[in-house]
Amino acid sequence: MPFFLTQLFSSIAISLSLTLLFSFSLSAACVNRPSTMSAESASAIPKGQVDLLDFIDWSGVECLNQNSSHSISNALKQGYREDEGLNLESDADEQLLIYIPFNQVIKLHSIVVKGPEEEGPKTVKLFANREHMGFSNVNDFPPSDMAELSVDNLKGKPVTLKYVKFQNVRSVTIFIEDNQSGTDITKVQKILLYGTTVETTDMKGLKKIEDH
Repeated sequence: MPFFLTQLFSSIAISLSLTLLFSFSLSAACVNRPSTMSAESASAIPKGQVDLLDFIDWSGVECLNQNSSHSISNALKQGYREDEGLNLESDADEQLLIYIPFNQVIKLHSIVVKGPEEEGPKTVKLFANREHMGFSNVNDFPPSDMAELSVDNLKGKPVTLKYVKFQNVRSVTIFIEDNQSGTDITKVQKILLYGTTVETTDMKGLKKIEDH
């Protein structure tokens, strides 16, 4: 075989070896690379659930023991809840009692309650279709569901509810019983409610959860 062909084949062989070695190293790096996703992005929300913001009857929303300068609007209304500098804050003590009615019947699937690690909510109880609750009688009724919020929950990981308990919901009451550090002030940065409407099939007007 002529000398120049020997050199050519040798160069091709070296090039192929280097290419295969680089590809193997790149694949190994991708497999072994640790995940850096946040708790919020890592949490998988079932498809078909939507943000129920547009179905809240704002005229009936109430929050007991809120600081008048840091009201429920900061955590619940669009635009306010996206501003991390705004919070719902408790007033006389750490507890908050939030009543949210809807303008049509909904199915509630999950809830997000974001807040700071120290002053964020800890024990959260939810009541479906329970009217006229106050601090004097909130412990007289069993909650439809309850949760102890973790650090991941406070960062945005949704709490999946007992779906069978929230099938025909006209209103939901959220009782924040205490906070993470046991201080007198509880702070809530954002509240999101996810689910579907019972009778509406046209989903065009709904804000898909994937937009968040």
